[in-house]
Amino acid sequence: MTKPHVLRNLIANWRDLAFEPFRDGVDIHHIQQGSPALAILRYAPGARVPKHLHTGLETILVLDGEQSDEHGSYQTGSLVLNPEGSSHSVWSDNGCAVLIQWERPIEILG
Repeated sequence: MTKPHVLRNLIANWRDLAFEPFRDGVDIHHIQQGSPALAILRYAPGARVPKHLHTGLETILVLDGEQSDEHGSYQTGSLVLNPEGSSHSVWSDNGCAVLIQWERPIEILG
C-alpha cells in the first residue's frame, strides 16, 4: 500500500516521473500494479481512450489540464468516480494528467 506522504510527493512532482506508453497518446507511470491499481496517466492533446466498461470502481483526480467524457469536462482538482458497471470514452482536447485508481481492470468495448 502506498503511504500518504509518498503519494503527496508523487502528486506534487508528477512532471518529473518516468512515463511509458499506455495507449495511443496516453502515457503511464505505475504507482501500484495489481488490484487495485494506482497510476498517473498523461494525455497528449487530442488523446482518446475508447469506450470501455468499468468492472470495478474507478477513481480519478485531475492533476493538470482537463479530461472529458460523455458526462462532462473535468478541470484540475476535479474528483471523478466511475462506478462498477458504468461505461464511457475519455479524451483530452488540450492534454491533461490524472491520478487514477482502478479497483479492477476495464474492458474495452469499441
